[in-house]
Amino acid sequence: MLTRIIAAAGVAFIAAAATPSSALAQAKLAGSNGSSEHTRQVLEAYWKNHDAKYVAEDAVFVMLPTGEEIRGREAIGKHIDAFYHGSLTAHAEVVDAIFSGTRGLLEAVVVGKHTGSFAGIPATGRDVKVPLAVSYDLEKGLIKRARIYLMVNVLLSQIGPSATK
Repeated sequence: MLTRIIAAAGVAFIAAAATPSSALAQAKLAGSNGSSEHTRQVLEAYWKNHDAKYVAEDAVFVMLPTGEEIRGREAIGKHIDAFYHGSLTAHAEVVDAIFSGTRGLLEAVVVGKHTGSFAGIPATGRDVKVPLAVSYDLEKGLIKRARIYLMVNVLLSQIGPSATK
């Protein structure tokens, strides 16, 4: 059995050695940009301050509660900034994260204050604590797609007219 494994490994090594250099370069690029570790590094860096440099130019973020699609690095950057620094003064506290290949899954809680208009509700100054989950796909080392599951109903119950301070 061990002999077969070693022989198979030798065949794989020989096949890799016979691969044209451009294909090898692509394989190295995919390896560094397609690994779970690389995905973890990109997403954790993005989560620190939502810097749009980690988002692909043609990325699409989908707000699942509303179906709204935000397209393009610039629009996504503005949308995320308006949420965390406009409607709210808040940040996402990571609860858990899973990374697999070029995919990542975040579970977090958005914590902060309602400091600007959200869904037509003017700033209340109320504290908010809202569950969030985001599924990410990376391509060529950048975030290409995000599916955002923000518990908008929880946020509205915390800032709406029936909410208590």
